[in-house]
Amino acid sequence: MTGIEEIHLPRFQVGTPPQHLITTLLGDYWFRREEPLPSAALVRLAEEFGVSSVAARAALSRLARRDLLESSKAGRRTYYRITDRAAEVLSEGRQRIMSFGLHHGAWDEQWTVAGFSIPEEQRDLRHALRTRLRWLGFAPLYDGLWVSPAANAAAAVAALAELGVTNATVFRATAADAPGLRAPHDAWDFALLRRSYDQFIERYEPLLGRVREGAVGAAEALVARTGVMDTWRTFPNLDPGLPAELLPADWPRARARDLFVEIYDTLGPLAEIRVKQIVAEFDPALARLVHHHRAGTILAAAT
Repeated sequence: MTGIEEIHLPRFQVGTPPQHLITTLLGDYWFRREEPLPSAALVRLAEEFGVSSVAARAALSRLARRDLLESSKAGRRTYYRITDRAAEVLSEGRQRIMSFGLHHGAWDEQWTVAGFSIPEEQRDLRHALRTRLRWLGFAPLYDGLWVSPAANAAAAVAALAELGVTNATVFRATAADAPGLRAPHDAWDFALLRRSYDQFIERYEPLLGRVREGAVGAAEALVARTGVMDTWRTFPNLDPGLPAELLPADWPRARARDLFVEIYDTLGPLAEIRVKQIVAEFDPALARLVHHHRAGTILAAAT
């Protein structure tokens, strides 16, 4: 992937929601499967989330045009599968989402710094680079100077190379003790982050209580599990996994992650049942292949 045509999977709450919903469902229940699914089954799945059949079919067509889905025909039926290209991006995203919030040991106090200069007339390129850097865990300390507490210099260099940005520098360094000057961690809004975590906990703790009581059915489990995943996936873009040494006391990230994982894992079997029920309406043999994944399984696949 080169230039600014880099693949970006669509988001559930930004851009075209049905596109993101479909890729999320395929990633959760049909990941790495070669068999294509009937388009009618995918449309029916989207309808579980309030998406109209017209919008769902349009989303499938757009995903195919973007090389995220591959279409095929069998008689009058149309089928879709995730392309190999999209599967790699989905895999990377799933690993990042599931590993986010885990403790990774003591921080070495080294910052990765990416500095770049892109002319105003190349604003699309600049936007693409900023999007990629934020995905990698960077934040702008200044307009053309982005920082990350992670040892991700190689990933930043790769992003610059893929986008063809050469007027840039990447290095690792320790911040000087300079009272009164802006520190690297000032690139993040800690108050906003805390509010975001607190709102996540407030929103999903009641659901967890119902999950533990066994009060959630299969249809609700599918929608709720997708919802909690979609909400949790926003946090890596807000918080790059800032090390404990930089965080205020009683930071709510670990509590929020535990909440997410328990809901996601516990609702998995029920959500799988609902997906199987829907796919079985169109192809019972394919329905037997539907399978959910637990957070630990996704993480183990990376080792």
